[in-house]
This record gives sequence, structure tokens and C-alpha cells, in this order.
Amino acid sequence: MSKNNGDSQAISDQAERIYEEKIRLYVETEHRGEFLVLDVESQEYEIDADRHRALERAENLHKGGKFYILRIGFPAAVHLGGRLKVKRQ
Repeated sequence: MSKNNGDSQAISDQAERIYEEKIRLYVETEHRGEFLVLDVESQEYEIDADRHRALERAENLHKGGKFYILRIGFPAAVHLGGRLKVKRQ
């Protein structure tokens, strides 16, 4: 694993821990489905229905921060995928 991948995993793990321990209880009911951008160093976050706006605000407040984006109440911030076609004979 490259150092960068290790750093990314460490940031992800730290962000998930911060979210679960300090933030989730306060945001999940009122902001379900919105995006939360967390600066793992300051532990401050921005919430918006548009992930780009939330990230822009976070970047303006925390220059050079290490950010983690999640969608409140969902296992992933975005859905990537398509349909799997199975050829039946």
C-alpha cells in the first residue's frame, strides 16, 4: 500500500470515529440525506444539501485541512454503479 493510500485510510478511520462519537447524535435526525464535510484536524464541519457547497465552505474556513465527506444517514456519500445485465440462455 502506498503512503498516500495509508494516509487516506487513516483520515477515513479518524473521521468515522469523530462522526460516531461526537457528531452523529446531533445531526442525523434533522439533516438526514444532507452532506457533512468534516475537517478531521479541527473536528469542525459544514452541512449542506449540496456537497460542493459544503466542501467549499469548509475549505474557506480551514485552508489546507484534511476533509472527509459523508452523507448523513447513509453508508456512502455517493452511489457509483450501474446495472448488471445477465445474459440468460
